Amino acid sequence: MSVAEVAEFNLILSDAEVKLSEVAQEKMLGLLKDADDEIEAIRVYVSGGGCGGMTYGMTFTDRRSDYDAVREYDKFKIYVDSVALSYLKGVEIDFVEKPTGASFVFNNVFAATGGSGACGACGSASGGCA
Repeated sequence: MSVAEVAEFNLILSDAEVKLSEVAQEKMLGLLKDADDEIEAIRVYVSGGGCGGMTYGMTFTDRRSDYDAVREYDKFKIYVDSVALSYLKGVEIDFVEKPTGASFVFNNVFAATGGSGACGACGSASGGCA
């Protein structure tokens, strides 16, 4: 494979890749204000897998790696590493408050992989999750 055939990793995130709703931006900014001084960004990550699909989350970070793409907002940044980005492209992160609680919500997370988030033939005779 030649150098021309290798896809270049873009270090700057666009809204088409990872988008934060206005409400999510406000909540993240509030959380960062309460964080330790050495925290420089919020890392969006992907972990796990299996029958229920990937797990999406966020955590504070005090450093950026060479493999992180960054999105700068007015008063904070988010980092997403290149592997996580391949699962997150097209996601919108929102913050939703309901009577049962409040949380960040990852909308459209299966756009990049073509999945549905539904359980398939994962360990039971009927094709559902055991």
